[in-house]
Amino acid sequence: MPHPVKVLRTEFITPDVKRFTVERPQGYKFVPGQATDVAIDRPGWTDKLRPFTFTNTTTARHLEFIIKIYGDHDGVTKQLGLMHAGEGLLLHAPFGAITYQGPGFFIAGGAGVTPFVAILRDLHRKKKLKGNTLLVSNHTAMDVILDEEFTRMLGRHFLKVFTRQHVIGFRERRIDRDMLVVLVQNFDQKFYVCGPGAFVNEIGTMLLDLGAKAESLVVEQ
Repeated sequence: MPHPVKVLRTEFITPDVKRFTVERPQGYKFVPGQATDVAIDRPGWTDKLRPFTFTNTTTARHLEFIIKIYGDHDGVTKQLGLMHAGEGLLLHAPFGAITYQGPGFFIAGGAGVTPFVAILRDLHRKKKLKGNTLLVSNHTAMDVILDEEFTRMLGRHFLKVFTRQHVIGFRERRIDRDMLVVLVQNFDQKFYVCGPGAFVNEIGTMLLDLGAKAESLVVEQ
Protein backbone atom coordinates (compact mmCIF):
# COMPACT_ATOMS: atom_id res chain seq x y z
CA MET A 1 0.00 0.00 0.00
CA PRO A 2 1.34 3.45 -0.86
CA HIS A 3 1.95 6.05 1.83
CA PRO A 4 0.10 9.35 1.25
CA VAL A 5 2.28 12.30 2.29
CA LYS A 6 1.95 16.07 2.10
CA VAL A 7 4.50 18.29 0.41
CA LEU A 8 5.83 20.67 3.07
CA ARG A 9 8.20 22.84 0.98
CA THR A 10 9.38 23.16 -2.61
CA GLU A 11 12.14 25.22 -4.21
CA PHE A 12 14.15 25.24 -7.41
CA ILE A 13 17.86 24.83 -6.61
CA THR A 14 19.01 25.01 -10.25
CA PRO A 15 17.01 26.23 -13.26
CA ASP A 16 15.52 22.75 -13.81
CA VAL A 17 16.06 20.88 -10.53
CA LYS A 18 13.53 21.16 -7.70
CA ARG A 19 13.85 20.17 -4.05
CA PHE A 20 10.81 18.70 -2.27
CA THR A 21 10.53 18.37 1.50
CA VAL A 22 7.70 15.97 2.38
CA GLU A 23 6.21 14.27 5.41
CA ARG A 24 7.91 11.10 6.59
CA PRO A 25 5.49 8.24 7.34
CA GLN A 26 5.88 6.76 10.79
CA GLY A 27 8.44 3.95 10.80
CA TYR A 28 9.46 4.61 7.18
CA LYS A 29 13.13 3.59 6.79
CA PHE A 30 15.61 3.54 3.93
CA VAL A 31 19.33 3.05 3.34
CA PRO A 32 21.29 6.06 1.97
CA GLY A 33 21.39 5.73 -1.83
CA GLN A 34 17.99 4.06 -2.11
CA ALA A 35 14.97 5.38 -4.01
CA THR A 36 11.22 4.87 -3.99
CA ASP A 37 8.45 4.97 -6.58
CA VAL A 38 6.55 8.24 -6.29
CA ALA A 39 3.16 9.21 -7.71
CA ILE A 40 1.21 12.45 -7.55
CA ASP A 41 -1.87 12.08 -5.30
CA ARG A 42 -4.30 13.51 -7.81
CA PRO A 43 -6.95 11.87 -10.02
CA GLY A 44 -5.40 10.52 -13.21
CA TRP A 45 -1.85 10.51 -11.80
CA THR A 46 -1.86 7.96 -8.95
CA ASP A 47 -0.79 5.07 -11.22
CA LYS A 48 2.03 7.01 -12.92
CA LEU A 49 4.99 5.90 -10.75
CA ARG A 50 8.48 7.33 -11.15
CA PRO A 51 11.60 6.39 -9.12
CA PHE A 52 13.24 9.19 -7.13
CA THR A 53 16.09 9.01 -4.64
CA PHE A 54 15.92 10.06 -1.00
CA THR A 55 18.43 12.87 -0.40
CA ASN A 56 17.88 13.42 3.33
CA THR A 57 19.86 11.65 6.06
CA THR A 58 18.30 8.57 7.65
CA THR A 59 17.76 10.47 10.90
CA ALA A 60 15.96 13.44 9.34
CA ARG A 61 12.44 14.21 10.54
CA HIS A 62 11.18 14.77 6.98
CA LEU A 63 11.96 13.16 3.62
CA GLU A 64 13.62 15.09 0.83
CA PHE A 65 13.78 14.51 -2.92
CA ILE A 66 15.86 16.46 -5.45
CA ILE A 67 14.23 16.00 -8.85
CA LYS A 68 15.18 17.10 -12.36
CA ILE A 69 12.14 18.66 -14.04
CA TYR A 70 11.52 17.93 -17.72
CA GLY A 71 9.10 20.64 -18.79
CA ASP A 72 9.13 19.92 -22.52
CA HIS A 73 6.51 17.16 -22.31
CA ASP A 74 3.48 16.69 -20.10
CA GLY A 75 4.84 13.97 -17.85
CA VAL A 76 5.19 13.40 -14.11
CA THR A 77 8.16 15.72 -13.61
CA LYS A 78 6.44 18.59 -15.42
CA GLN A 79 3.52 18.22 -12.99
CA LEU A 80 5.96 18.04 -10.06
CA GLY A 81 7.52 21.26 -11.32
CA LEU A 82 4.12 22.94 -10.89
CA MET A 83 3.41 21.52 -7.43
CA HIS A 84 3.39 23.60 -4.24
CA ALA A 85 3.38 22.98 -0.50
CA GLY A 86 0.14 21.41 0.73
CA GLU A 87 -0.34 19.08 -2.21
CA GLY A 88 0.07 15.31 -1.92
CA LEU A 89 2.35 12.52 -3.11
CA LEU A 90 2.16 8.73 -2.80
CA LEU A 91 5.33 6.92 -1.70
CA HIS A 92 6.01 3.21 -2.07
CA ALA A 93 8.63 0.92 -0.51
CA PRO A 94 12.34 1.88 -0.75
CA PHE A 95 14.58 0.01 -3.20
CA GLY A 96 17.91 0.45 -4.95
CA ALA A 97 21.35 -0.97 -5.59
CA ILE A 98 23.55 2.05 -4.90
CA THR A 99 24.58 1.69 -1.26
CA TYR A 100 27.82 2.66 0.43
CA GLN A 101 30.37 -0.15 0.43
CA GLY A 102 33.46 1.68 1.62
CA PRO A 103 35.60 4.70 0.67
CA GLY A 104 35.89 5.35 -3.03
CA PHE A 105 35.37 7.57 -6.05
CA PHE A 106 31.85 8.80 -6.84
CA ILE A 107 31.19 9.77 -10.47
CA ALA A 108 27.88 11.40 -11.43
CA GLY A 109 26.37 12.68 -14.65
CA GLY A 110 23.90 15.52 -14.05
CA ALA A 111 21.03 14.57 -11.76
CA GLY A 112 22.71 11.18 -11.32
CA VAL A 113 24.35 12.74 -8.28
CA THR A 114 21.12 12.41 -6.27
CA PRO A 115 21.77 8.86 -4.90
CA PHE A 116 25.10 10.12 -3.62
CA VAL A 117 23.59 13.03 -1.67
CA ALA A 118 22.19 10.96 1.20
CA ILE A 119 25.30 8.74 1.25
CA LEU A 120 27.72 11.67 1.51
CA ARG A 121 25.52 13.58 3.97
CA ASP A 122 25.33 10.46 6.15
CA LEU A 123 29.13 10.02 6.06
CA HIS A 124 29.62 13.71 6.83
CA ARG A 125 27.27 13.43 9.82
CA LYS A 126 29.29 10.46 11.10
CA LYS A 127 32.62 12.20 10.34
CA LYS A 128 33.54 9.36 7.96
CA LEU A 129 33.94 11.25 4.67
CA LYS A 130 37.71 10.76 4.53
CA GLY A 131 38.86 8.75 1.52
CA ASN A 132 35.90 9.69 -0.68
CA THR A 133 35.97 11.89 -3.79
CA LEU A 134 33.01 13.18 -5.83
CA LEU A 135 33.35 13.99 -9.55
CA VAL A 136 30.30 15.52 -11.25
CA SER A 137 29.72 16.29 -14.92
CA ASN A 138 27.25 19.05 -15.80
CA HIS A 139 26.45 21.18 -18.84
CA THR A 140 27.23 24.48 -17.08
CA ALA A 141 28.12 25.84 -13.64
CA MET A 142 24.45 26.77 -13.10
CA ASP A 143 23.50 23.09 -13.35
CA VAL A 144 25.62 21.87 -10.43
CA ILE A 145 23.39 20.43 -7.70
CA LEU A 146 24.27 21.40 -4.11
CA ASP A 147 27.52 23.03 -5.21
CA GLU A 148 28.11 24.95 -1.96
CA GLU A 149 27.24 22.00 0.28
CA PHE A 150 29.50 19.56 -1.55
CA THR A 151 32.32 22.12 -1.55
CA ARG A 152 31.90 22.60 2.19
CA MET A 153 31.83 18.86 2.88
CA LEU A 154 34.50 17.63 0.48
CA GLY A 155 36.74 20.62 -0.29
CA ARG A 156 39.34 19.67 -2.90
CA HIS A 157 37.79 16.22 -3.16
CA PHE A 158 34.78 17.73 -4.94
CA LEU A 159 35.62 17.88 -8.66
CA LYS A 160 33.52 19.48 -11.42
CA VAL A 161 33.56 19.03 -15.19
CA PHE A 162 31.54 21.24 -17.54
CA THR A 163 30.61 20.07 -21.02
CA ARG A 164 28.97 23.16 -22.50
CA GLN A 165 30.51 26.20 -20.87
CA HIS A 166 34.02 27.57 -20.54
CA VAL A 167 34.44 28.48 -16.88
CA ILE A 168 37.81 29.80 -15.77
CA GLY A 169 39.38 27.57 -13.16
CA PHE A 170 37.33 24.47 -13.95
CA ARG A 171 37.79 21.55 -16.30
CA GLU A 172 35.89 22.20 -19.52
CA ARG A 173 35.44 18.86 -21.24
CA ARG A 174 33.75 15.50 -21.00
CA ILE A 175 35.06 12.83 -18.68
CA ASP A 176 37.39 10.72 -20.80
CA ARG A 177 40.11 8.12 -20.24
CA ASP A 178 42.92 10.67 -19.90
CA MET A 179 40.96 12.66 -17.33
CA LEU A 180 40.29 9.55 -15.25
CA VAL A 181 43.99 8.67 -15.29
CA VAL A 182 44.86 12.13 -13.93
CA LEU A 183 42.04 12.49 -11.40
CA VAL A 184 41.68 8.94 -10.06
CA GLN A 185 45.25 7.59 -10.13
CA ASN A 186 44.35 4.69 -7.81
CA PHE A 187 42.04 2.22 -9.59
CA ASP A 188 42.13 -0.30 -6.75
CA GLN A 189 39.17 1.23 -4.90
CA LYS A 190 35.38 1.36 -4.99
CA PHE A 191 33.73 3.32 -7.81
CA TYR A 192 30.16 4.57 -7.51
CA VAL A 193 28.70 5.62 -10.88
CA CYS A 194 25.27 7.07 -11.60
CA GLY A 195 23.72 9.05 -14.45
CA PRO A 196 22.11 8.40 -17.83
CA GLY A 197 22.53 4.81 -19.05
CA ALA A 198 25.05 5.67 -21.75
CA PHE A 199 27.11 7.70 -19.25
CA VAL A 200 27.23 4.83 -16.74
CA ASN A 201 28.20 2.30 -19.43
CA GLU A 202 30.90 4.55 -20.86
CA ILE A 203 32.45 5.39 -17.48
CA GLY A 204 32.26 1.76 -16.37
CA THR A 205 34.01 0.56 -19.52
CA MET A 206 36.80 3.12 -19.10
CA LEU A 207 37.31 2.25 -15.42
CA LEU A 208 37.57 -1.48 -16.19
CA ASP A 209 40.00 -0.74 -19.02
CA LEU A 210 42.15 1.24 -16.57
CA GLY A 211 42.34 -1.61 -14.07
CA ALA A 212 39.28 -1.28 -11.82
CA LYS A 213 37.76 -4.60 -10.76
CA ALA A 214 34.20 -5.36 -11.90
CA GLU A 215 33.19 -6.15 -8.32
CA SER A 216 34.40 -2.68 -7.27
CA LEU A 217 31.86 -0.90 -9.49
CA VAL A 218 28.65 0.10 -7.71
CA VAL A 219 25.91 1.12 -10.16
CA GLU A 220 22.11 1.08 -10.23
CA GLN A 221 20.93 -2.19 -11.80
